[in-house]
Amino acid sequence: MTMQKIDFTIDNLGECLFPSPMSEGRYVAAGERIMYHSRFEEIKPYVNAGEEPPSMELAGPRERIFFAPTTIACGIVTCGGLCPGINDVIRAVVLSLNHHYGIRKVYGFRYGFEGLVKSHGHTPLALTLEAVSHIGELGGTILASSRGPQDPARMVDSLEELGIGILFAIGGDGTLKGAAAIAGEAARRGRAISVIGIPKTIDNDISFVQTTFGFETAVSEAQRAIYAAHTEATGARNGVGLVKLMGRDSGFIAAYSALVDSQVNFCLVPEVPFTLAGLLASLQERLQQRGHAVIAVAEGAGQELLQAAEGRDASGNVKLGDIGTFLRDAIKGHFAQSGQELNLKYIDPSYIIRSQPANPHDSALCLLLGHNAVHAGMAGRTNMVVGFWNHQFTHVPIALATSARKKIDPEGRLWSSVLASTGQPRQMF
Repeated sequence: MTMQKIDFTIDNLGECLFPSPMSEGRYVAAGERIMYHSRFEEIKPYVNAGEEPPSMELAGPRERIFFAPTTIACGIVTCGGLCPGINDVIRAVVLSLNHHYGIRKVYGFRYGFEGLVKSHGHTPLALTLEAVSHIGELGGTILASSRGPQDPARMVDSLEELGIGILFAIGGDGTLKGAAAIAGEAARRGRAISVIGIPKTIDNDISFVQTTFGFETAVSEAQRAIYAAHTEATGARNGVGLVKLMGRDSGFIAAYSALVDSQVNFCLVPEVPFTLAGLLASLQERLQQRGHAVIAVAEGAGQELLQAAEGRDASGNVKLGDIGTFLRDAIKGHFAQSGQELNLKYIDPSYIIRSQPANPHDSALCLLLGHNAVHAGMAGRTNMVVGFWNHQFTHVPIALATSARKKIDPEGRLWSSVLASTGQPRQMF
């Protein structure tokens, strides 16, 4: 087995000189780490070579902290698409800063990184305890959002002007890369500004992070659409329910939706290619045998079948063709041409799903991510993202978290479970 060389070193602003004001709870001791690998056969090569296996720094409160709580303000920014739980994270950060460290001055920057550039004219919000008291009941983000980069120098100018010691950036791949640019600019200036990322991606595609907030809520809401598609499909002769779900590069929502209650018969994800002829042949066989079918397709699946969309969006992502409407029309056309009856219902719940408030499990995850982000910032960590790995909260360098998109392994256990649940062919060519 090839040994992976992974550098989990976290940047620090300097020595922690101040005692933490937190009097309750368990401190994380210096050097506490958790293993990256969880299986013995993955760790064995390192042991045999006399090397330490890769490990991650454990998140949590430290006994001594870098910042004197009375001297700094903090900032929060939310970027990219909406996701269940953003407001829960904002609230958790504000509560932790106030109650754990006595920090009262917290700014919320509006409309993403635009809010950190004064010329855009977005006045920061004062995030008081009263202002965030009920926001966990709301979907979306009270700070609003935007996509696209801004000049790191101008953003650091704003942070310096407001006396901000810690910036919490809530977002996905593009947001984290922007946060790294801010951390780099602050370091170049010799400014002690901590930049902490909190991973927000409904697609669950951040590397070295086991699960991201909002994902479980998304799967739960997607199941409602799957249920509707199944009900429609079983209510007509040759009924087909086609559901398009979010998942640009990674099909985790579609895959887990297929595992919820075994109502999905075909799960199509970006990681596993298929041909239109292969899908149509398998679908026709399914209808002949059972009389109905449900198809869950991730938005990034089957892009090679479509005419490529031109350009990129503001976050730098390649624009996708609409696989949902393509499959809808292709399936209808195929059955019409062959003179066979077909009753197809197409459902796209994407924006309904991402605008929902978080479910209880995600809300708890948001709280703990927010708390651990605050602990990391107060301890002088920077240029990092709070992760969750092997059911423990961790610190991950932003460079690692953004090194590649986490994807489904077509040869892995998850995809094998999806195939076992759906009964679809491993290959549809």
